[in-house]
Amino acid sequence: MRQRNYGPWYSAPQGLWLTLFFAAPLFIIIVYSFLKKGLYGGVEPGFSLAAWHALGGGTLLAVALRTLLVSLVATSITILIALPASYSIARSSNQSLRLFLIIVPFWTNFLVRVYAWIAILGSEGFLNDALRWLGILSTPAQFLYNQGTVVLVLVYMYLPYAILPLFSTIEKFDFTLLEAARDLGASRLTAIVRILLPNIRGGIVTAVLFTFIPIFGAYAVPLLVGGKDAYMLGNIIADQVTKTRNWPLAASISMAVTLITGIGALVYAYTSSRPAAPQVDDAEDDLDYIIQAEALP
Repeated sequence: MRQRNYGPWYSAPQGLWLTLFFAAPLFIIIVYSFLKKGLYGGVEPGFSLAAWHALGGGTLLAVALRTLLVSLVATSITILIALPASYSIARSSNQSLRLFLIIVPFWTNFLVRVYAWIAILGSEGFLNDALRWLGILSTPAQFLYNQGTVVLVLVYMYLPYAILPLFSTIEKFDFTLLEAARDLGASRLTAIVRILLPNIRGGIVTAVLFTFIPIFGAYAVPLLVGGKDAYMLGNIIADQVTKTRNWPLAASISMAVTLITGIGALVYAYTSSRPAAPQVDDAEDDLDYIIQAEALP
């Protein structure tokens, strides 16, 4: 008796969910980007490339470059902080406590955490009060409403998204390889660069994507702590929808952001599909590996 295949029935809810809440909205945005702007907002029937041509404007290009720069800087700082933090947690005897401290910020609302930074960095905030009390400042300094503050708050917001996948990868690493490398004459930096980092490549790529993609589309942080001089593409999209009411332009910018983040996802898929760097299995191979590593320029 032939057994019935219930696989399509099991996957139908997931397929329906993805269609309704991912494919359909994305299709609507694509269609809107090729329509004409309505006189009083919205869209009008009729094919038009005006929204896509507007992407080449000087203002949008400047904002796009600023968004890319802020995203790259914030992501790089986040990864540089997350790597040693994840390594420390993986080698710690109280991993549960440290992971708990990493997850605690998720218990509070996103906006509450942003306003907490405003309370810290504001003209009458904690930092200015402390500096005036120490005699370092006589008048309040302007710590808010600049790109540096945006980077600082973005790093704080998305640091857990980098630490968690890195910790998950580093925890599976065989740390005896590092000890063997040190015993065979490698410096600590060489052991980390030549042995640890190639074997946690997948976790690093995941951490980069988990931070770069949401940072690139950030809206609330640049709006609240960055001001006009730190506007990013997410703020431009919101203004086009709610203020200018140029929906086709908002849709075209959204598609451009989606394409950039989609390229990042493809890079991740390609990187994760490649075989990881081979781990060394015995002391003799360890010695050969370290000797070759030290000989490299």
